[in-house]
Amino acid sequence: MSNTPENDLNLDLHFLPAWAQQSPDINRYAHFTGNEGSAERGRPRRDWGSRPPGGGGGNGPRRDRGPRPQGQGQGPARGPAAVAGPGSDPRGPRRPDRGGDFRPGRGGPRPGFARRDEAPPAPVLELNLAILPDELGVDSLARQIKMSGRAYPLFEIASMILKRSDRHSVAISTKKKSDGALAQPLFSCALDDSLWLSDAEAIKHALDNHFATFYQTNKVPVEPPKGVYTFVAQCGISGVILGPPNHHDYQNQLRRLHTERFARMPFDAFKARVKIVRDEAVVKKWVEDQSFRAEYTCLNVAEPLTLATREDVERHFREVHAPSIIRPIDSITLTQDAMKKLRNPTLLRAIRGALDAQRRFPLQVATHLSQQFATRSLQFFKVNKTVTHVSVARPHYLDLETNVVTPGVKKIVDYINANPGCTRRKLIDAMVPGGMPATPPPPPAAAAGATPAADAAPAAAAAEKAPLSPELQAFASDLHWLIHQGHVIEFATGVMETAKKPVIKPPPAKPAPVVAAPAPAAAVVEASVSATQAPSDPPAVASSPEGETSPASPS
Repeated sequence: MSNTPENDLNLDLHFLPAWAQQSPDINRYAHFTGNEGSAERGRPRRDWGSRPPGGGGGNGPRRDRGPRPQGQGQGPARGPAAVAGPGSDPRGPRRPDRGGDFRPGRGGPRPGFARRDEAPPAPVLELNLAILPDELGVDSLARQIKMSGRAYPLFEIASMILKRSDRHSVAISTKKKSDGALAQPLFSCALDDSLWLSDAEAIKHALDNHFATFYQTNKVPVEPPKGVYTFVAQCGISGVILGPPNHHDYQNQLRRLHTERFARMPFDAFKARVKIVRDEAVVKKWVEDQSFRAEYTCLNVAEPLTLATREDVERHFREVHAPSIIRPIDSITLTQDAMKKLRNPTLLRAIRGALDAQRRFPLQVATHLSQQFATRSLQFFKVNKTVTHVSVARPHYLDLETNVVTPGVKKIVDYINANPGCTRRKLIDAMVPGGMPATPPPPPAAAAGATPAADAAPAAAAAEKAPLSPELQAFASDLHWLIHQGHVIEFATGVMETAKKPVIKPPPAKPAPVVAAPAPAAAVVEASVSATQAPSDPPAVASSPEGETSPASPS
């Protein structure tokens, strides 16, 4: 018998071929033939293929009743024979407008039909939820990956972890708003480590489930109710007797029961489930219950104290016991056993939604899983730049032309390159003389009552202890070195490949220098002349005898 724990995952059983995996569950509906419903009704199914050519239902031919006269349950005549007046619809009078079509997108609802209100969306829980893989399971997975040397898809391992609740845990932590206040507080009950969203819920849970730990209920006789009662009101859901509707405490009992046990149900719907019972035994039981009054004696206190009502008990518990039992927390990790103690429906709904989202795409679980694998010295790489795998080493190309290796290593690499889809079994059969040693046949049964399993166990133990040939040992050593160096990759399906040669990307081309377009020849001559000619001085001005100014002539 195997001593493997439940959380010790076996990768070999999950990544086998489809024909070698475990058989699916037994079909629970295999014995159904499909005719059970008609047999229960006591009559055979109707054979629609045996209808007479004339159509119609029943067992006989359809009777031709002929055309009905106009005005007797028949609409106006239609077709080419119908006589239509000017401006009238040849199809006959149409139905009057009823103020909107009931179909979506065609106006308002039809009068007389109330549109059903949609259920309000579930409130968003302001908490951080994380699905974490189990530490013991991750240790087992890392140990199997190191021993086998195979490369396994990371996301498939994450999906395998999410299939069972004992392979993962749920981490819950609070969020803080911009002002530093908690968006959603968390409270834990120290009596059973249950988790709640408010202190009122936690206190109610403690009083409902651990009431006898703190208080003792005593019945004190009082005067029974006066009068003759022939009927009482009883809750149709819980069976609690509320008393006659004309009793002075009836409304208080009704409100109290709704608040304590059916607060999620509308009060009108709860009130509609109350029924009137005229049974004498039920009426007598209510009278007996009213003949006693409950008093509550406090336990685990320094001084004896007696409380009269349940409201006093709740107030005393909140002041005395709640500070040491109900405590606020910032974060908690729920295991499988702790998940079973959850009673808050909002928390359960949020955790189930987080699990469903991860089962559709386990990104969060794969991220935590990669972090845990990295701390255990495992490596990651992508196949075809899409699927992330985890293995003992990353692919590392082995260049046989520049690296000196043994002949056995070179033969293994050459064979894998020449045979795509090669497996370890094929490689051993081709490289090792004699191939894999055959398992010896089981010895004959020593006694008449020996079972095949008992005979196969010694044979398997003898095969494991059988010494390997020197050729097989040398081959296993070379293959182990190639796999752990990343030169050969053995995938979970058993297919083996060699690491591909990395493609060296060419350096980016330098941009060509920008050459200005040549200017026209006339513009070049004009620019050169203007550049070589010195700037002229301003013309000198001389005064004439008449007092007028004119340019002076050069000397």
